[in-house]
Amino acid sequence: MDLTKREKRKLRLGKLRVESHEAHQEYEQRLVQQQHHQQEQSSNKKTKYYFIASIIGILILAIISYSVYSANKPGRYDEFAKCLTEKGAAMYGAMDWCKFTQGQKAMFGKSFKYINYHDFKELPGIKKTPTWVINGQWHENAQSFEKLAALTGCTL
Repeated sequence: MDLTKREKRKLRLGKLRVESHEAHQEYEQRLVQQQHHQQEQSSNKKTKYYFIASIIGILILAIISYSVYSANKPGRYDEFAKCLTEKGAAMYGAMDWCKFTQGQKAMFGKSFKYINYHDFKELPGIKKTPTWVINGQWHENAQSFEKLAALTGCTL
């Protein structure tokens, strides 16, 4: 049962067609797998992005919450500063350029808002800043809390 050249050629061509068809199917399967893999990677990237964005959002909320809490928290010397003002103590200074006035303010921290503060230009005759006016007496330069307490009778 010998095959003729024509039949052999037909068999070879048929075999090549089958192999070509199989190779094409494998190629399409690989393409589908690659697309599926790319979709998974894209999905993973989105998940990572949302996770990181959530963490950053939580951190921002925590920072804002702490800032609001800190801003609304009473100052350490609120009562002392209120007492000084109630007793008529007034501080005259130059907040814009005088480092000593700025230092006195820093001593009170958030409680400075309760100090009766005026610009030194409002009271003629001030030569040094800050100057505290307590019971009609002028006290030049930054004053310690102890001295302010002794002059006014306020407690720390």
